[in-house]
Amino acid sequence: MRQKLIKPDWKNNILNISATFAEFLGAPNDNATLPILAEQLKKDYKNVVYICFDGMGINPLERNLPQDDFLRRRIVQVLTSTFPSTTTNATTSLCTNKLPLEHGWLGWSLHFDEVGRNVDIFLNKDSQTGEELVFESPLEDYRDGYFYHGTRDDYKVRTVNPKYVHCKEEYNTVVETIEDFFDAIERICNEDGKHFVYCYCPQPDGCMHENGVTCPETKLLLKQISDGMRHLSENTEDTLFVVSADHGQVDIAGYINWKDEAELNEMLECPPFLDSRSPCFRVKKGMKRKFAKLFRKKYGEDFVLFPTKYLVKHNYFGDRGKYAYLLGDFVASGTYTHKMLILLKDNPHFHKGHHTALTEEMLVPLIFIESVR
Repeated sequence: MRQKLIKPDWKNNILNISATFAEFLGAPNDNATLPILAEQLKKDYKNVVYICFDGMGINPLERNLPQDDFLRRRIVQVLTSTFPSTTTNATTSLCTNKLPLEHGWLGWSLHFDEVGRNVDIFLNKDSQTGEELVFESPLEDYRDGYFYHGTRDDYKVRTVNPKYVHCKEEYNTVVETIEDFFDAIERICNEDGKHFVYCYCPQPDGCMHENGVTCPETKLLLKQISDGMRHLSENTEDTLFVVSADHGQVDIAGYINWKDEAELNEMLECPPFLDSRSPCFRVKKGMKRKFAKLFRKKYGEDFVLFPTKYLVKHNYFGDRGKYAYLLGDFVASGTYTHKMLILLKDNPHFHKGHHTALTEEMLVPLIFIESVR
């Protein structure tokens, strides 16, 4: 029996973390809040610190850390990610407190008629060739964090990010290593005054892409993260750490190289885009039924092919927003066979661990840690 795919629940989602913090800070909010987090925030901490560890979903935690681990014991709720469950989409929702259809940063790669190409949108490069592009993006400003727009003046807003994350410099502390990351948070929390700190760490996602979810390197890194959070709780005062992830990851069990797929490629207006476990397809006029039938015949075990209109109607990307037109005619989601479709690129990546589909990578933890001194 095929396992059920996991649909985003917009009342039990990472977006609802941002919605709750937005109301806490007095910032505009149109989304449901998380009662468990709203109740915790009533304690009026000196510091409230939100930390997103990229890729640190339920699956990596359960496969690498024992049940009595410091982090796992403090999971208070399991949340869903956005769809696609990819950093581009999920972190933009986390930062802006907007649904995917509202901000438009729907996946790693999108097709823009303005340039007639697929574009890796974080890098602003041609998805196939890597060529840098100059054009005016129609997407919302993903750097405009909700936390910049609060009306509360008792909390000073700070951010902690790697140098490649674009944000307002006057609020930000740039870090390069995971050790720097923890040191910066500890330093801010021990400054005078009250702080709301929004933090993003690119690990363990990078490690899992390179080495896999269930590998010694990932296990060691997650233990380092758990120990780092324990250290923060022991060396700060009156601080609530809210820890989550943008998505999880799974070990990849096989690859489908799309460049070898001549018949289906002939039916497309452009190469597939979005992401390799959630590819989008723009199909030539009059070919949709033929494309869907052949795709499902060849790849139906490894991918569920959805008409984009179905996913939009059933709120997989949220119930409002103007960017559905960027999703083409069909969107596929990888299944529990954990296959990865290698998109048409000059230098494709054969990741050992990946995400973006509607399987285990959709589930992430909500963790509360209070400082202990």
